[in-house]
Amino acid sequence: MPVPVPQQRSVPAAETSHGDLTLLVIEDDPAGTTITVPELSAAAGTRVRIRTARNLTEAARLLTDDVDCILLDLALPLTGSDGGPGTGPAAGATGPGPVSERADELAALTHVLRIAPLHAVLALTAEDDTELAAEAVRVGAQDYLFRGELDARVLSRAIRYAVERKRADIAQHQLTESRLRAQENARLERGLLPTPLLDGSDLSFAARYRPGRSRALLGGDFYDVVRTPDGTVHAMIGDVCGHGPDEAALGVELRIAWRALTLAGLCGDELLSTLQQVLEHERQSEEIFATLCTVDIAPDGRRAGLCLAGHPAPLLARHGRPARLLPYEDGGPALGLLPRARWPRRQVELGGAWSLMMYTDGLIEGRVGTGGSERLGQDGMVAMVNGRLEQGLAGEELLEAAVAEVRELNGGELTDDVAVLLLGRDPERIRRWGGSAPRSHPASSVAGRPLGVQRPPL
Repeated sequence: MPVPVPQQRSVPAAETSHGDLTLLVIEDDPAGTTITVPELSAAAGTRVRIRTARNLTEAARLLTDDVDCILLDLALPLTGSDGGPGTGPAAGATGPGPVSERADELAALTHVLRIAPLHAVLALTAEDDTELAAEAVRVGAQDYLFRGELDARVLSRAIRYAVERKRADIAQHQLTESRLRAQENARLERGLLPTPLLDGSDLSFAARYRPGRSRALLGGDFYDVVRTPDGTVHAMIGDVCGHGPDEAALGVELRIAWRALTLAGLCGDELLSTLQQVLEHERQSEEIFATLCTVDIAPDGRRAGLCLAGHPAPLLARHGRPARLLPYEDGGPALGLLPRARWPRRQVELGGAWSLMMYTDGLIEGRVGTGGSERLGQDGMVAMVNGRLEQGLAGEELLEAAVAEVRELNGGELTDDVAVLLLGRDPERIRRWGGSAPRSHPASSVAGRPLGVQRPPL
C-alpha cells in the first residue's frame, strides 16, 4: 500500500535575508522531537517547512532537491525493504564515509548518506551516547544533537551550521576534483606538444606557442619539425578552425599523421592529400577545415620546397636584408574544403645564411590602432619584425618581443591561438662550433608557453 505523503507545514516568512528552510525529520515517532513549527520559526527568524517520515522508504519519497537538511534518529530501525530484502540491519548500508566499528548502529545513517549525498544530515541520539554521536560525524553526518537538549534555538542553529558545512564540503570536493582534472589535463597536453627531431642537422630552432583558450596548454594550432635520414629537414605549421578542445585534439591528430607520413617518405601534394583524408575522417562536421604550411629544406640548407594550404606565407630574412614574405600565389585551398584539391610545391632559394619564420594567423589578426578597428595584418607583422631586427633581436628574444608587441597592440590577451617557429642557418656559427650547430632542445610548456632554446640568426 503506498505511503501517503504528509502535507508540508509552513509558517509565514519572517522579515529576514536568510531565506526559507526545509527540514526532513526521519523518526518512527516524529512527535518525539517536541519541536513545533512556530517555535522553530521564531528561533530561526525565517520561514520553516518540516516534512516527517516514519521510515527510510517514506523518507526516500520525500527527499527532494528543496530539502535543506535531514534530522535522522539513529535509533530508527532499518527494515529489509530499506536496506535490501531479507537482510540484517546493516545490509545495503554502504554510505560514502569510512567504515565504522559500530556499523550496525549506524546502518540507518549510512543508508541516508547513500541516498542523499548532497544533503546536510544531523544525527539525533540519546544524551548518554556521546561515542555513537561522534562516530556518526566521522562517518559523514555534519553534526549531532541529543534528544534531552533539543530545543528550537539549538535545532535552528544546528540546521544552519550543517547546511553551510555541507556546502563547504561540496565546494571543497569540487575544487579538489577540478584541480586534479586540471593537473591531468596539463600532463596530457604537455605530452601532446611536439618534440622537434633535428639530431644531425645544422639548423637552429625556436618556437612560441600560446593557446587562445583560458587555462589551456593546447589549442587548435599545431607545428612540428623532423629530419629524415636523407638529411632533409621538414617543418610544418597549421591551424584547425575553432578554439575548443575538439579542435585541439584534431590538431594533434593532424600533427602526428604529418610526422608519420613525412618519415614514411611522403612530401608535397601527396602528403597534403593524405592529410586531407585524415581530416575528413576525424573531424566532427563537414564545416571543419585546417590551414597548413609545409617546407622541406634540402640537406645543404640552401633551398627549400614550400606548400601552402590556405595558410599565410612564411617570412624569410637573409643575412643583411630586411625580412619579406614568400610568394603566396601558388598556394592551394585549406584542407577539408575541396575534395579533389591539389597543392603545388614551390621551390624557394634560401641562400647561405637565413632565417625562416612560420606562424599562424593568430599573430596577424590582433587589433591595432585607436579603438582596435584594424587588424595588424601581414604587412604590419613584417614592419614589426623588421623593427625588432634593427634593434638587434634574434631567435627567442625576437619571438618573445614579437608576441608581446602583438598583445600590446591588441590591448590585452589575444583571443586566437598563436604559434610561431623559427628555423635558421648561420655558416659562421657552424664553423665556430667545429662543423655543426648546437642542437636545439625539445619545446617545453610552461604556463601555456612552450619554449625552444636555440636562437636562429634572424
